[in-house]
Amino acid sequence: MSQDLPVSFTDIALAAVRIEGHVHHTPVLRSRRLDAILGAEIAFKCENMQRIGAFKARGAHNAVLALDDAAAARGVVTHSSGNHAAALSLAAATRGIPAFIVMPENAPRAKVESVRRLGGEVQFCAPTITAREAMADAIAAERGATLVHPYDDLLVIAGQGTAAMELLDEVGPLDAILAPVGGGGLMSGTAVVARHMQPAIRIIASEPEQADDAFRSWQAGERLAGDPPNTIADGLRTMLGSNGFTILTALLDDFATVSEAAIVEAMRLVWEVMKIVIEPSSAVPVAALLERKVDLKGARAGVILTGGNVDLDQLPWQAG
Repeated sequence: MSQDLPVSFTDIALAAVRIEGHVHHTPVLRSRRLDAILGAEIAFKCENMQRIGAFKARGAHNAVLALDDAAAARGVVTHSSGNHAAALSLAAATRGIPAFIVMPENAPRAKVESVRRLGGEVQFCAPTITAREAMADAIAAERGATLVHPYDDLLVIAGQGTAAMELLDEVGPLDAILAPVGGGGLMSGTAVVARHMQPAIRIIASEPEQADDAFRSWQAGERLAGDPPNTIADGLRTMLGSNGFTILTALLDDFATVSEAAIVEAMRLVWEVMKIVIEPSSAVPVAALLERKVDLKGARAGVILTGGNVDLDQLPWQAG
């Protein structure tokens, strides 16, 4: 089925070979206590332990390492205020090429410093998607740099899919696999891999109720604009990309949206029980299980914990 889609399983298998040795093969963890609480047997793929603290390292390295030498020498450019900015900076540094990173002028200082520390050349713009895209396009034209879109680039989607490939290789047959949706790159790659490797598996996306453009688009069969997202899951405050929409429309079995309270509860639960740091976006599929938004009672399921980049001075359960 996936051979007619923008990204194929072959693309993801090639990405796995390309990025081998440049990203971590992250661990899969289990918790009997969480199994009991969530009512299912869960295998957690810990991308919070990935380089730069998130799965984004996979797609960025695949896109950068796939460039021919002439294109690579001119560098890469993207617009991002989050994990993709750091990931592309790291991947470019790995190859020894320039990375031009467009960030909104109100981006957190810690994220700006992280990008610079990793070798990215930061250019600031007004804090709108239109301004970010316009500046990135202008830099690409001026420098001849290759634009690497944060989530809708086909090489990025293929790279993100390698996380699910590792998970399914390690744990064997599952009844379901869950991941969160922001721009759709990770969920799209996950869906292509899962449908190819285990055709009968249930592929389940998850999203905050307060940033549900992907869910509504999936229901409607057309990409819909969302209200300005107001969710604690900052990694999911992006609109579903066109390639992601095409893939998810074809392959998704179910879609769960979750409350802000459940995201916070799920995040804290994982911290307390598993003793690992995850960010709010990572907690969204766990929240779907916690709120019983999907029926997985007694099932074996895989959950991709997407990242662990949080401001430890601004934890969501802290007063004030």
